[in-house]
Amino acid sequence: MEYTRLGSTGLHVSQLSLGTWRFGRETGGVVETDREEAHELLDAAWEQGINFIDTADRYGNPHGTAEQFIGEWLADYDREDFVIASKVYFPFNGRDPDRGPGPNDSGLGRKHIRAQIEGTLDRLGTDYLDIYYLHRWEDDTPIEETLATLHDLVREGKVHYLGASTMAAWKLTKALWTSDVEGYEPISVTQPLFHAGYRDDIKEYLDVCIDQDLAVCPYSPLAGGFLTGKYERVDEDDPTAFEGPEGSRGDIYDSFEDYYLSERGWHVLDEIRAIADELDATPAQVALRWLIEQDRFTCVPIVGARTVDQLAENAGAVDISLTDDQFDRVVDARYAEDGQRWGHRQ
Repeated sequence: MEYTRLGSTGLHVSQLSLGTWRFGRETGGVVETDREEAHELLDAAWEQGINFIDTADRYGNPHGTAEQFIGEWLADYDREDFVIASKVYFPFNGRDPDRGPGPNDSGLGRKHIRAQIEGTLDRLGTDYLDIYYLHRWEDDTPIEETLATLHDLVREGKVHYLGASTMAAWKLTKALWTSDVEGYEPISVTQPLFHAGYRDDIKEYLDVCIDQDLAVCPYSPLAGGFLTGKYERVDEDDPTAFEGPEGSRGDIYDSFEDYYLSERGWHVLDEIRAIADELDATPAQVALRWLIEQDRFTCVPIVGARTVDQLAENAGAVDISLTDDQFDRVVDARYAEDGQRWGHRQ
């Protein structure tokens, strides 16, 4: 495993991050990744050299389960070996989950953030987070209040760096501008939806990251498994018509087609498959490597493997490299419909 500096921060992280949104998650009454499986994945990640773990207070059923699984596992390791990120925003009453969230148990106000950071640290069994993300943007709380609260957490040593997950480019810019004007700790790390087949609303966001030297840690880097190549198109006139393995995300989630399937996506997958054949690699490895090799910004994909074998395959992305031509062929497939060429390395 190779390690990279995370944007303009002093953190060095593995080229892949382990995502834990499946930990304790129930789908159709079945837990996707239980405690034992979670600990096996964490063991495997560490053995592969992955030192970057991504979670959130919201993950798991009940919420907080993912953080709890990680904390139990982390107790047998040296905390300083790991970079751990969590998030805050969504409704969650960590004090009494059975009672449900009250009026101040959501959003980005000072009261909720203060309550949630304590719960997150307790469940993880640690004194600090390396990265604390705004899981979403909140319109009702002034960004000055949110950033002032997070700034204090950094000064208290409970958080090292600040991050922003899904939000519009102009909102990210507003947060950065406010931090600059008020002298608050700035956002250093971002976590957008971004993968080789995705273009909608991402260029402006990435332009901000490039300009401000923000690290990009994309979630769903394999498009919910679509870019692994395990799905096949069954109707040339309908990009949402596909066949896939039983029990896969495409089989389980009704929103899979809306999120991941498009003419552009199939063009990109065809090119990724061709490159994988050339490199004796898998489509998943090529798709992840294309993100890792972004040269305009630090890019560390978050992989949410379900099994140790899947994680081992994902980790193989660090052992291959793309030529400039192969990298640009993926770019061309992304922009085949309108002829633009944003993102070429040549």
